[in-house]
Amino acid sequence: MAIPKDLETRKLSPSLHENVAVLNAVLGVGKSFDVLHRQLVYGEKACALYFVDGLAKDDIMTQVMRHLATLRPEDLSVAAVRRLLTQHLAYIELGETDRMEEVVTAVLSGPLVLLIDGKASAVIIDARTYPARGPEEPDLERVVRGSRDGFVETIIFNTALTRRRLRDPSLRMEHLSVGRRSKTDIVLAYMEDLADPELVDELRRRLQDLDIDGLPMAEKTLEEYLFKRWWNPYPMVRYTERPDVAAVHLLEGHVLIYVDTSPSVMITPTTLFHHVQHAEEYRQKPVVGVYLRWVRFLLMLASVFLPPLWLLAVLEPALLPAVDEVVDLRDKGKVPLFWQFLAAELGIDALRMAAIHTPSALATAMGLVAAVLIGETAVKVGLFTHEVVLYIAIAAVGTFATPSYELGLANRLVRLALLVLVWVGHAWGLLLGLVGWFAVLATTRSLNTPYLWPLLPFHARALWQVFVRTPVPANRHRFRVITAGDTDRQRPNPR
Repeated sequence: MAIPKDLETRKLSPSLHENVAVLNAVLGVGKSFDVLHRQLVYGEKACALYFVDGLAKDDIMTQVMRHLATLRPEDLSVAAVRRLLTQHLAYIELGETDRMEEVVTAVLSGPLVLLIDGKASAVIIDARTYPARGPEEPDLERVVRGSRDGFVETIIFNTALTRRRLRDPSLRMEHLSVGRRSKTDIVLAYMEDLADPELVDELRRRLQDLDIDGLPMAEKTLEEYLFKRWWNPYPMVRYTERPDVAAVHLLEGHVLIYVDTSPSVMITPTTLFHHVQHAEEYRQKPVVGVYLRWVRFLLMLASVFLPPLWLLAVLEPALLPAVDEVVDLRDKGKVPLFWQFLAAELGIDALRMAAIHTPSALATAMGLVAAVLIGETAVKVGLFTHEVVLYIAIAAVGTFATPSYELGLANRLVRLALLVLVWVGHAWGLLLGLVGWFAVLATTRSLNTPYLWPLLPFHARALWQVFVRTPVPANRHRFRVITAGDTDRQRPNPR
């Protein structure tokens, strides 16, 4: 039997035989080994049970079937489904539907679906379980002292980890389903009394309007559909795998998007300065946090500007005469400096990709080979100068010290662009690159929020909190990001 074209609007039939015929065709029973259908008799009534092997809890299925076997004919005679839901099925998460599409979606999502002959509705028993790992500390957001739990690939675990930290009745977790074929579960999380209602409505509308087969790359696919701006390398959202970081941003009025099958949670809206802070700064004393933050700032600035400035100093010694007194600018090597920098940049990226694909037991050995054999040998034969290796290494350290992986990659592209402009136009090329870079950031918006807030538009107290990790008691009223509907720029968190 072919899959009916009217599946989305089709209702269940009182005839169990007709319902089974349609479901067997749609679900591929007999073709897919993991989609199972059992013909049963309870209370002298023919029944059908559908489930996916591996997604249903065997112990709960056994208990449900054992309880159903005790039903008498009169238990299924009048208002059978309602009676099952309210009296006979001793299970918490139960539902009822009369739509064929909802039955199909429920089965493929994991719950059990029970159909009864003579009843034009089905009972959905949410006895599913997903393969899941335990919460572990994220590799990209490690802290010396603090919680070691992190988000996992199961969305219900992630929302529970957030609820554990925010026991506030105003915390809303809205469920949506995206993807015509994948039916991916998505949760829109926000504090109802803190988040901008227009922002919540806009995100909800965009999610509901998505017309896509599925989300194969989970949150990354969703980001490209929601925020677009493919030409701009700077991230429009911040990702986190830490429940404590997610809770802090909820208290600041942000809206979070959880996507099933992904341990990364999207934080919206975000500015450039949201990507330069790290949880470690708040796990130490305020003065230590300020020190760590400024060291990170300096490294990030060095990762963008140090190689282009040194290349400019070599090409135009008169512009930076003080540099010649400290560094020998005469040794330029056998290869033009620009090509040395370009080769070194590509080499760093090659090592990064190789490290990702190298087993952990061999990663250290690969690093030694790259540093000792390739790097040292390249300097000795004259392909690189020592200065090029030094400055590219400092830039690489600054990239790895950037809290946001996406921001680090964007800064790397900016560094490459500045190197090209300095090589082509010297000082004017660098000036043009800096002006263009700032203009792009100044005109960028993350949803309805300026990307350079609180620098543009200027907000002194909020900018102070960006550059200085203030003590928690003095920082009780944290400032939320400015959105398009704000009339007052000073929007402190009322808590």
